[in-house]
Amino acid sequence: MTLDQAPRILVVDDEPNLAELLTAALRYEGWATSTALTGQDAIRAAIEDAPDAVVLDVMLPDVDGLGVMRRIRAHHPGVPVLFLTARDAVEDRVAGLTAGGDDYVTKPFSLEELVARLRGLLRRAGAERPAEQSVLAVGDLLMDEDAHEVERAGEPIRLTATEFELLRFLMRNPRRVLSKAQILDRVWQYDFGGQENIVELYVSYLRRKIDKGREPMIHTVRGVGYLLKPAAEAGP
Repeated sequence: MTLDQAPRILVVDDEPNLAELLTAALRYEGWATSTALTGQDAIRAAIEDAPDAVVLDVMLPDVDGLGVMRRIRAHHPGVPVLFLTARDAVEDRVAGLTAGGDDYVTKPFSLEELVARLRGLLRRAGAERPAEQSVLAVGDLLMDEDAHEVERAGEPIRLTATEFELLRFLMRNPRRVLSKAQILDRVWQYDFGGQENIVELYVSYLRRKIDKGREPMIHTVRGVGYLLKPAAEAGP
């Protein structure tokens, strides 16, 4: 799937860390994303970019989520809206659906649930298009997602299921620094109780298989996380 074919998702939340986590998860699904931290920014972004769907926090610092949805729908009447609401805010969920929201998830939520709900909205809206091919490529590193095969410079590399998922997340986000928390949430899909050393361990496994005897592709950004990029690119 090329970038111009990928569904465009606008993520609106005033918590920068959560917005970043959501955009990383959606990019992992192959979707194009943009982010807004305020209602006004969300309205401007939606008018300019015409997203295929909006993930919208009900509680924003300037314009509430319902007002944002009304303004966006005035320009793009059919765009699906998935609301993010507080766990105990029943009135927000009722108000959001009554006002025309398509679905909602409550905070805290699992990324898998949010992605599944959003995928359903895109399918019903006809915005999700099938992928044309399942091969990821970063430099001389290739991954066939359907066949679960990996090779670098034409040499096959055997990975465990967890190593494969970790590499897939890195390859779906090339040149992008991913934090240990993001990797834990996406690859392991449950809370390790802060045991982020599991990420370090599996990154070391991958390095032995991907980078050993070759110019490295997996890089550590101290205090931040990890990124993968073609070996020809100099610098971290």
